Amino acid sequence: MSAQARDDKDPLSAEIEAALEGVDLQEIGLPKSRPGGARELVRGQVVGVSGADVFVELGPRMQGVASLAEFESPPKIGDVFEFKLNGREDDLWKLSRRAAQELSTAADLEVGALVKARVTGQNTGGLELRIGTLAAFMPTSLAGLRPGEALASLLTQTLVCEVLEIDPGRRRVLLSRRALVERERDEQRKESVGRYSAGQKISGKVVRVESFGAFVDLGGGLEGLVHVSNISRKRVENAASALKPGETVEAVILEIKDGGKRVGLSMKALEPDPWDGVAQRYSVDMVVNGRITRLTDFGAFVELAPGLEGLLHVSQMGKERVRRPSELVKPGQELSVRISAIEPERQRLSLSRLDSRGALLGSEDSVDAREIDQALNTQAPHKVGTNLGALLGKALKPPPQR
Repeated sequence: MSAQARDDKDPLSAEIEAALEGVDLQEIGLPKSRPGGARELVRGQVVGVSGADVFVELGPRMQGVASLAEFESPPKIGDVFEFKLNGREDDLWKLSRRAAQELSTAADLEVGALVKARVTGQNTGGLELRIGTLAAFMPTSLAGLRPGEALASLLTQTLVCEVLEIDPGRRRVLLSRRALVERERDEQRKESVGRYSAGQKISGKVVRVESFGAFVDLGGGLEGLVHVSNISRKRVENAASALKPGETVEAVILEIKDGGKRVGLSMKALEPDPWDGVAQRYSVDMVVNGRITRLTDFGAFVELAPGLEGLLHVSQMGKERVRRPSELVKPGQELSVRISAIEPERQRLSLSRLDSRGALLGSEDSVDAREIDQALNTQAPHKVGTNLGALLGKALKPPPQR
């Protein structure tokens, strides 16, 4: 079928045609057309059984033969059955009991009816099924699979399905399980949602991971999303780098919306908040080591502890003017920085690579102000001048000529 022809169809028909493309329906045993009309199905009486052959009287001067294997149990003389005519051989009609049963079953089905169908096989387009002896087909998109569930997991199962289409002329009976599964999930979700509330701690299994977050099965038809920003206190850029399908996680419910269709989860809520007590652990002018996590046009974010980041503004990266942070630093680089401001209530730390006198940390002309304070506060009076002079001399010493 051309792409233009497919576009002219309704979305469901186009989806089915795409699923069936390349699938030989005759090979999977779907009912054939009936060009001969009602004469193709005939009633006959068993008149004899010989070995593997069953001889049938079809009418005046009309006899046929069917295989014994076509019957559920060996027939008795006088039993009457329906048969499908499959041509003649040696003045006998070749008869098929199974094909007649399939055509009769197809005639009894109605679009929209619910049937039990056994999955007998899988092909590139979907599943092969049997409704009794009648063959049917279900496209993969209509199988109602859960995220991460494989189509092969349905093999040999008996499923309750909806008859979507009956087309004897095209040898096609189509089934769908998706609507039934979605309806069942909605009912389960409505029953389960009452057991959960915001702030509750839960445990669930990761069923699908995208770059923006991970979907967690909570059971009872409920599924929650842990957004990438809520995976950890530590910065996570891609959820797939932190979580894998099948992994069991613990989280806190942030919100429940749309009757349980949208459940927000947070794993980082169970981790200690690194900002708690930050003012007691750090102080202004303290020099600490950190690692650059990301760059922006206005500076770099430096991680001092898991989940605790400060901003190193571009103006504080060096004594000379810096146009782009990438000229001096790069993600993953470790460096020493001075804390220039602490704002716990806003969860903000301001950092600098310059000391309190504007010298680059670690350079020869850098003097730690606390050394001077220590000399002023702790040394004996007669030694203060000597030690302080040495420190000031070090600070005022001109840089070496290059």
